[in-house]
Amino acid sequence: MKKSGKLNFLCLAFIAFLYANTTFAQDTEVKNYDQGFRLGFGLNGGIPTDGDYDWSLGGDVRLQYDLSKRTSLTLTTGFTNLFNGDDPNGNDIKDLGFIPAKAGFKAFIWEDQFYVLGELGAGFAVTNGYDKTTFLWAPGIGYANKYIDISVRYEGYHDFKTDQVALRLAYGFDL
Repeated sequence: MKKSGKLNFLCLAFIAFLYANTTFAQDTEVKNYDQGFRLGFGLNGGIPTDGDYDWSLGGDVRLQYDLSKRTSLTLTTGFTNLFNGDDPNGNDIKDLGFIPAKAGFKAFIWEDQFYVLGELGAGFAVTNGYDKTTFLWAPGIGYANKYIDISVRYEGYHDFKTDQVALRLAYGFDL
């Protein structure tokens, strides 16, 4: 019986070994993410952070290239107008309209819908005799799905001597 005990032990060990090494079929199909372009059209409204301007309104066009499902490169342009205010000396300040040209990086950080975005670029003044070009930078956070993009950003304008906090509502689609 000692031989049959050893044989039973070896059979059980072999069965346990086979059971432990059995792989179960799982639905782990790796999906290839199609890199591609998206185009978005946005409406922006903001509040300048200083007293020279009262509010801002603008529109933009953003071209986005998806590197992966969670990361994208962006190019944004459009038109933004900072509406007049009064300076502390009582002088009337002219509206400032400019064309931003920004490049950025967008990273989705939660559930492939909430993202952070950072953009750098230039703002070219085009209205009321302003003749400046400024460096601008714009960090932001947002929510996007297949068509809608809602974001809040801080936008700093070095040579315009003001900044703003802006809300962007946009419609986008795949190209």
